[in-house]
Amino acid sequence: MSFSTLLRPADLMGHLADPHWLVLDCRFELSDPDAGERAWAAGHIPGAAHAHLERDLSGPVTASTGRHPLPERGSFAATLSRWGVGPTTQVVAYDASAGMFAARLWWMLRWAGHDRVAVLDGGLQGWTAAGGTLDRSVEQRQPVRFEPAWRDDMAVSTAELAPMLRRGDCALVDARGPDRFEGRVEPIDPVAGHVPGAVNHPCQRNLDADGRFLPPVQLLERWQETLGGRAPAAAVCMCGSGVTACHDLLALEYAGLAGARLYAGSWSEWIRDPGRPVARGGA
Repeated sequence: MSFSTLLRPADLMGHLADPHWLVLDCRFELSDPDAGERAWAAGHIPGAAHAHLERDLSGPVTASTGRHPLPERGSFAATLSRWGVGPTTQVVAYDASAGMFAARLWWMLRWAGHDRVAVLDGGLQGWTAAGGTLDRSVEQRQPVRFEPAWRDDMAVSTAELAPMLRRGDCALVDARGPDRFEGRVEPIDPVAGHVPGAVNHPCQRNLDADGRFLPPVQLLERWQETLGGRAPAAAVCMCGSGVTACHDLLALEYAGLAGARLYAGSWSEWIRDPGRPVARGGA
């Protein structure tokens, strides 16, 4: 049995020693980029390696990109090879709790053609609450040659997005919180607001009070409301830098609404060009 969206701590506990399973710790803090790696060194799920958002899951920032551009394909394939991801490897990604960073790795593996990847529902908090132990040891896995099968249709560039919006070809969904979406606050990027025509679906709407994903039937109801009758294949998800947007994409997939795409550059890339329009207030 393989997992391709979410799995519970109980699903993982029996596979910690399974050489065909790989656990990746994706903890990260925007305000302290090395905090997640330090937290991993202090204690992680046994056997887990650390996946650093900026070193492993992003490429170099340039004057035209957002804050977390997708890495160069060869570089990401080499990272997966170093981690030992083969065609039958079940990858499990987790972070501190709600999957905001783990979902980025989930999406990227699927982008590279590897579907055996799932996010640990509830993250490290859920793991320890279920009786899971932590470890400080570093496990060296045998590298393998990862053979990617890139899915170009999963991502949308800024150059592609602008004409799509003009034609009305997509339902653009922004995963940031309402305050940032409406432009009332902007703690990270130099311009506040959102892309005109976007609707807001904060990634927290995918979760229950304990930080776990809502059941598929509830997610389906919420996402049908957000999409307003548009097909899921018309949806393009964005956020500040293409990270938490993947949480919305995971929720859509878990709800059975497949086919949505990622605007990887997201808000931080959109505003690189001051000529691009900006909207404020509710959508």
